[in-house]
Amino acid sequence: MTRPHIIGLTGSIAMGKSTVAKMFEAAGVPVFDADAEVRRMQGPGGALLPEIEAAFPGTTGPEGVLREKLGDIVFSDADALARLEMLVHPAVARKREQFLERHADRTMVVFDIPLLFEKGGAALVDTVVVVSAPAEMQRERVLMRKGMTPEKFADILALQLPDAEKRARADHVIDTGTSLEKTAAQVQALVDKLTADLRA
Repeated sequence: MTRPHIIGLTGSIAMGKSTVAKMFEAAGVPVFDADAEVRRMQGPGGALLPEIEAAFPGTTGPEGVLREKLGDIVFSDADALARLEMLVHPAVARKREQFLERHADRTMVVFDIPLLFEKGGAALVDTVVVVSAPAEMQRERVLMRKGMTPEKFADILALQLPDAEKRARADHVIDTGTSLEKTAAQVQALVDKLTADLRA
């Protein structure tokens, strides 16, 4: 069975990855958003709720996973986090397979995977695209987020591969330290290039 060319889209926190994912969609490329799938499966009536409640009693309710309660358990305990990932990752992998089946006739698709390098996801994709912006712009954007503190930001960065290393390992880099129009133009140019290369 033929399958589409898979673009792995990644980038550190507040680099503009979600914005770039929307630009790929606007350019006609279907996007699989791993985080959005997890939020759905952990939201009200979500498929993962019974398993999460069984593994971590008291961490779900009618509104879905109680993120703070679950976070308090898993972020301070590596074994608990590993148990949670054992529930979440196979479920996401099934959704990803279904997405590929639905879009089997497309030239290319995007997998939006925040921790693409950190979790070994680069092996799943054909082309890696890293979204990047200057560090001071990243910091400015992230500290505007509700509930974000410099300490939390430092903790998140510590879990992520440094931006310079991501750029070095990328096949293509989209610069979001510029206007939205210029970023969209970079995305469209990349889609055009990959489309031409795949047809050649």
